[in-house]
Amino acid sequence: MTATVTIDTLDGADRFSAYCAEPAGAPRAAIVVIQEIFGVNAGIRRKCDRLAGQGYLAIAPDLFWRLEPGIELDPDVPEEFQLALAYMGKFNQDAGVRDIEATIRFARARLGPDGKVGAVGYCLGGRLAFMTATRTDANASVCYYGVGIDGLLGEKHAIAHPVLLHIPAEDHFVDKAAQQRMHDGLDDHPKVRMFDYPGEDHGFATEFGMRRSEASATLADERTAAFFAENLG
Repeated sequence: MTATVTIDTLDGADRFSAYCAEPAGAPRAAIVVIQEIFGVNAGIRRKCDRLAGQGYLAIAPDLFWRLEPGIELDPDVPEEFQLALAYMGKFNQDAGVRDIEATIRFARARLGPDGKVGAVGYCLGGRLAFMTATRTDANASVCYYGVGIDGLLGEKHAIAHPVLLHIPAEDHFVDKAAQQRMHDGLDDHPKVRMFDYPGEDHGFATEFGMRRSEASATLADERTAAFFAENLG
């Protein structure tokens, strides 16, 4: 079952919407699905639906709501891709992480006191998933092709729960030097696992469109499923 839910901001001063996909039975845990720069579009909703099929309560908050509620863009349309980049430039990432934290609290309230909540993010959402791991009490976090994570390594001491990173080796938004800094900074972290995907570019695990690389997307998603099963139940 899917629905649009409304979540209170942490300070209670405002509210924002989220796409929510529920499993057929009682959820084994919850996962916050963190959008790319294209909003909570069909691909992000499909990610939620897949997670619900695996038994999780999956919630994708509309993180661009302060700019414009309900943004949905297609990365394969050049004009919409450029518009997405413009939204990213205006987006307050710290406020976005606070909204993710509010979503985590919303999910915990749905699950009960013993429920676990994870997070998974893509592109901008991959970066925000790393920030979620360092700034919230999420029980497990997965980052797909997160941008600028090498600039967040000063926060790695705050990682208290398991983190998984998927890194495409030919990511045109994250060059080889940045990838090496990520490995240098995180390879020995006891809570962090990293997988490289040779020959793959940014967005390889998208659900739809020209960026998807089927074999690597399937492998990454299988690793994510195993990671969440291990750390969320």
